Amino acid sequence: MGKNYMLFFILLSFGISFAQHETIYSGIVIDAKTQSPIENVVVSIQNSSVTQLTTSQGKFELHSSIKGEQLLLLHSQGYKDLLLKINSNPEQTVNLGILQLEDNFLDSAPATLITLLDSDLSDDNSSSEMTSGLLQSSKDAFMQASAFNWGQARFRVRGLDSENGTMMLNGMVMNKIYDGRPQWSNWGGLNDVLRNQEFSVGAAASNFSFGGILGTQQISTRASTYRKGTRLSFSGSNTTYNWRAIGTYASGMNSSGWAYAISAGKRLANEGYFEGTTFDAESFFISIEKKLSNKHSLNFTGFYTPSSRGKNSANTDEVIQLTNEKYNSYWGFQNGEKRNARVKNVEEPLLMLNHYFKINEKTNLNSSVMYQFGKVGNSTIDYQNANSPDPTYYRKLPSYYTSLYGKDQGEFSGDFTPDYISADKNKTLFLENPQINWDELYQANQKAIVNSEGNIIGYKPSKSHYVLYEDRTDDKTFAANSNLNIQITDNSTFDGGITFRNLKSHQFQSLLDLLGGEYFEDIDAFYSGDQAQSDLQNPNRQVKKGDIYGYNYNFLATTIDAFTQFKFNYNKIDFYLGQSYSVSNYQRDGLYQNGIYPTSSLGKSQKVNFENFGFKGGFTYKISGKQLLFFNGMHLTRAPSLRNTFSNSRLNNSVVDGVENENITSAEANYIFRSPKLKIRTTVYYTLIKNTTKTSFFYAEGIFDRGASYNNTDAFVSQTLTHLDKKNIGAELSFEYQISSTLKSTLSAAYGNYTFNSNPNVSITNDANAAKGDAQTTFDFGESYLKNYKQSGMPQQAYSIGLEYRDPKYWWLGANINYLTESYIDVSPIARTARFYKNPISGLVFPEATEQRASALLKQEKFDPISLLNITGGKSWRLSGKYMGLFASVSNVFDLNYKTGGFEQARNANFRALNQDVSSGTPSFGPKYFYGYGRTYFVNLAISL
Repeated sequence: MGKNYMLFFILLSFGISFAQHETIYSGIVIDAKTQSPIENVVVSIQNSSVTQLTTSQGKFELHSSIKGEQLLLLHSQGYKDLLLKINSNPEQTVNLGILQLEDNFLDSAPATLITLLDSDLSDDNSSSEMTSGLLQSSKDAFMQASAFNWGQARFRVRGLDSENGTMMLNGMVMNKIYDGRPQWSNWGGLNDVLRNQEFSVGAAASNFSFGGILGTQQISTRASTYRKGTRLSFSGSNTTYNWRAIGTYASGMNSSGWAYAISAGKRLANEGYFEGTTFDAESFFISIEKKLSNKHSLNFTGFYTPSSRGKNSANTDEVIQLTNEKYNSYWGFQNGEKRNARVKNVEEPLLMLNHYFKINEKTNLNSSVMYQFGKVGNSTIDYQNANSPDPTYYRKLPSYYTSLYGKDQGEFSGDFTPDYISADKNKTLFLENPQINWDELYQANQKAIVNSEGNIIGYKPSKSHYVLYEDRTDDKTFAANSNLNIQITDNSTFDGGITFRNLKSHQFQSLLDLLGGEYFEDIDAFYSGDQAQSDLQNPNRQVKKGDIYGYNYNFLATTIDAFTQFKFNYNKIDFYLGQSYSVSNYQRDGLYQNGIYPTSSLGKSQKVNFENFGFKGGFTYKISGKQLLFFNGMHLTRAPSLRNTFSNSRLNNSVVDGVENENITSAEANYIFRSPKLKIRTTVYYTLIKNTTKTSFFYAEGIFDRGASYNNTDAFVSQTLTHLDKKNIGAELSFEYQISSTLKSTLSAAYGNYTFNSNPNVSITNDANAAKGDAQTTFDFGESYLKNYKQSGMPQQAYSIGLEYRDPKYWWLGANINYLTESYIDVSPIARTARFYKNPISGLVFPEATEQRASALLKQEKFDPISLLNITGGKSWRLSGKYMGLFASVSNVFDLNYKTGGFEQARNANFRALNQDVSSGTPSFGPKYFYGYGRTYFVNLAISL
């Protein structure tokens, strides 16, 4: 008994001794404008585990035994971080007084989740839209430059597209199973309700997911987390839309345990920056939370954001020289109004129910179920037995006649035979009719009504030669998940989760408009007999508006993902370990019996299964309260996307030969210095992605030889690349210096080298062979020598220097000078195969295909560097208890015209065809380019009630 008393007094004395060495820091945190206390502000001592949340009165009391000078960090969503120097004073309470947090003016900027680059990319859900999404919530100067200054030039952090990042909503993964990317349009116009974000960069630990090598972005729409009040905002711009209005109200949690938030918005443009690019979108959002008890809460989230966007075309240099950089071939006048033939329509409502379960003070279990449905449509013109309606069709341009060559003379090239007279005629005709002629299309779909005297007295609808249709994707996705977070000890935590997703994706062609005609034949006019039929079970159909035709099938997919993660935090070191496991199951279910593939198009395909694992870890060394080093690494395997698993899904059930899991390795090292005046981050990184697959479609001239059992050397083909490896290495610098209390300077730099790291295998599928009854439809073209070619689609180097002035009277002005370079064109893989050099007639190597000439022809085009000046500014007021904020920006102040991307056309599929086309000086099939915005503006007025 005496020993027990002795032990008690020994432990008590140690406890008292320890407590006497603590310093207590206290204070009250308030909003600088409203002077109201702010709840749930994260107050922490930098580079330590000492942290606390402020109370509803804005108060905090932080106990710390750390000696010496430290940095106190105050962080809250929607406010600027506040960093203060503090000094320990053992056994004393240090009252820091009233601490004011300022609104983050950037919340009013246009580069929130969707709006920065939602307009100007290619037809699919392009990876270049990632920057503005994944980086929005970070306050790092480098990340801000990436999102706000470099995004307009399609910069991608570390050269990675959005399938390498994990986008989450309330703990649920939102990346599409079809292509691995988020559908950014699903969140368009919801700026005010998507500000509650948590973000991890690269392979860093995330509480919600194993994540991807680009990072994880988690958005919370829990109703009780929104600041109570009403917010109205009105915007004007000349990019995607011309104007925008958003209204948002949040109730806060009431005494009955209810909270809700609602938001609605409208965006509209009769014409965006590029010609004929219309835009029309609405957004509706609701979040309702019921606090059932201190341990349980339910939250329902629903939103609906229908949008319609007219696209703009990629153009050759020839077309741009005849017109201008804003030229768009996709539109034409109809009844005095511009009508765009290529419109993307997105309507995908989302419903989600979340259960928040606080098991105890150290354990939380969050579960959710989600259902998303709707449609994505991409429209264009279909035509049969008629000329192409495209005003830039190659036969309509001058280059068609100025790039002519005579017939081959044996094994040698024919003579150069340009027809300049016909070229001038084409030029005149194009300049007179540079857009789609809708009236001609309608006229072609009607036939004359003739009276008894042989005079035309009118017109009536007949068989349509031209129709407007859309490629439709109607998805139905059900998902359920649970995330468990446990504070095991004071120094260790556990995170784990499991997610189930099931997708039924209906893919089909839908007829939108007969363009004045009576019906359209559901056949492929390039073939005859049974081979021309889209569906042998319903041959020779006459389809009308709203009918499905052409192709019709379902994608079926089920995925299960699980992860675990352990984190350990100590005074000098932190480290974590994470693991993941996933199973993916894909299948195609054909609803049409295609005439070309009668035995392999109808019904279900074989099931394609993938099983994958991942491991990651990180280590942080805290040099001091201001400095730290951290290292992260990740290795995982990943299933190919559903899109790239089937080689010709519109026509048959064939699976890509040799398709396999992707293999990904990534590592990074970082040094960080943070003080109240100076913030620096330097990063070096390495990423290797192996065994990727890519499928594309195009028309190729001179691609096949007669020995391939095909009499015509031209064909419309599908091209599949397998075993394509990518290597990305580089460094990042983020520098921020507070020159004075009102003036801040920033410097950001990205240096990358993104290359292909393998020679992928190329296979070509020719449907025409199947139509002729030949057994072989897929041809192995061997390796494409792409190794060491640059990856396309983004600048690989970017630099930014900026100054920002913030006046105590709540106005600010900033300017950034940006320089972006090392951007390259997307090369044609087929032009880098050994077969490219062979004459398709004789099978012999072209005599003019010398190494020197091949090197010149196939040199990857590098785009000119880009220098951009961007200016931003803002002002806020308090009027009669209401708050107003004005934000304005001008991007590309000097109105620079520049190329942001482009691709080599693959139509010249052998060396002679390409050499003749280029040697003419006016290539008929030159590369096509995308252009960035010139001078643009954005103005936003926000009112908080």
